[in-house]
Amino acid sequence: VQLQASGGGLVQAGGSLRLSCAASGRTLSRNVMGWFRQIPGKEREFVAGIDSSGATLYADAVKGRFTISRGTAGNTAYLQMNSLKSENTAVYYCAARDSYFVTRLENGYKYWGQGTLVTVSS
Repeated sequence: VQLQASGGGLVQAGGSLRLSCAASGRTLSRNVMGWFRQIPGKEREFVAGIDSSGATLYADAVKGRFTISRGTAGNTAYLQMNSLKSENTAVYYCAARDSYFVTRLENGYKYWGQGTLVTVSS
């Protein structure tokens, strides 16, 4: 399975960005897909996850501002980020796991994309 993340860029504080993650290699319609982020010098942290039924889980820091979704075929995941703050600046990674259940744990995800940089200017 290969994951390709895209959509990062430079945005002003208060603005919005939509990240996309496209999976190839096999169908992930029954898999969990998720987003993590990493600030330089810090550990990678969970942002959001979605299971095959559309059930979602969010980190407390992004609840109400970020929305994770997936395409109808199940092989694409999106992260809509609104009301962005400077502290949201990070490299965002998409990930997938061979399970029906979302987890916040980084080691619970087997497949990883290359990351896309989001920079929020204040």
